[in-house]
Amino acid sequence: MIRRVTSPHLFRPPTYSHASIVEAGTRLAFLAGSVPLDPEGNLVGPGDPVRQAEQVIANLEEQLRAAGSDLAHVVVTDVYVASPDPAVLAKVWTVVEASGLSTGPHSSTLLGVTCLGYPGQLVEITATAVVPG
Repeated sequence: MIRRVTSPHLFRPPTYSHASIVEAGTRLAFLAGSVPLDPEGNLVGPGDPVRQAEQVIANLEEQLRAAGSDLAHVVVTDVYVASPDPAVLAKVWTVVEASGLSTGPHSSTLLGVTCLGYPGQLVEITATAVVPG
């Protein structure tokens, strides 16, 4: 159902693919940005991008479950980190790799940004997933 493509003529990405191909007629879920808020709307992990990334992944899993999908069916993500420091981005990416998103591997872009939507928010992930079935 999902074909992951990595071009042999480009730099070999460590834990993601260059493209994910899904046949026409497949149901897709386009998820809103997953943010590091608990069910009551409180920020989880103030000042801690790793803890926030863990919460974002947990929330992303819940979004996928509600849509009838899971991490293994994610075809593309954008990972936003409010930091100009590549070391901070790398720490967040380590959480993404450990989550199961890299199982595919999915196609992804990791971005350092100036700020995100909630006060104190350091991490957000948007995703598109296949809905099996």
